[in-house]
Order: sequence, then C-alpha cells, then structure tokens
Amino acid sequence: MTRGPEDTVAFRLWPPVAIGAPLLAGWLATSAWGDPVALGGWRVPMGWVLVLAFAVWNGWSLWLFARHETGLLPGQATYAVIEDGPYRLSRNPLYVGLLALHLGLALLAPTGWGLILFPAAVLLVFWGAIRPEERFLHERFGATYDDYARRVRRWL
Repeated sequence: MTRGPEDTVAFRLWPPVAIGAPLLAGWLATSAWGDPVALGGWRVPMGWVLVLAFAVWNGWSLWLFARHETGLLPGQATYAVIEDGPYRLSRNPLYVGLLALHLGLALLAPTGWGLILFPAAVLLVFWGAIRPEERFLHERFGATYDDYARRVRRWL
C-alpha cells in the first residue's frame, strides 16, 4: 500500500524528546546546583513502581499497535483508531506511560529538579504531539475518532 503525507502525523516535537528534555535538564540542574528539596526513602520503591508500570502499560499499548497493524513511529501510516486495552482509559496511553517513566527516573536518579520540570514535559508533549495527533486523527477518521474522543479522556 502506498503511503502519502495524509497517512502520517506531523509532530511538532517527537514525544520522547518532549518528555525526556525536561528530565535531562533536571538532571543537569541537579548536577550543577544540587536539589532544592530532599527526596526521602520512599523515592526508590515509588520510582521502581512507576518504571514497572511504564514497562507493562507501554508494552501492552505497543502490542496493540502491532495487533491492529497500524503505524507507531513517525512516518509510519496510521490505519486504525485503537479502542481496546489501555486505549479504553486514555487516548494517549503511550504518553501517559512515558510521563510515568519521567517521574520514576527522576525519583530513582534522584533529581528534584526533574520532578519540578515535570509540568514542562506535560506541556511539551501536549503541544508537540497530542494536539497535532488529535487534528490528524479527526481529519483522517472523522466521526469514528470524534466519538472515541468524546468517550475516552485525553489522559486518564
């Protein structure tokens, strides 16, 4: 099947970069200036819970892309609106998972600055990936996507 530009999402910012850049900035800030807050002993178990949740949640979400034979990576064509598994709870489970990974790694590092910069990651992924994706899916799938968007929350 031939693929054209109308088959793929045009991201403003690739999601792993949108989420990873604030985390990296947090690590650099922690290295340069130390942390503004002390993270207690709870941070390690909570960090591992979030990393494990990311692995399971995103693994399930990725498996559904393969099962539905639709593109996942930038430049791959989108052929389906996935509505099962984690996609019943969130229209963006991969981004929710990546954000959980951001928090988990910030706790394990530890980097308080990485936690402080978490809202920047949320805003960057919203502006750089989610909004363009929503426009694309509306244009590509019309009422099918619009009905799905009314039933399922953007985040959780």
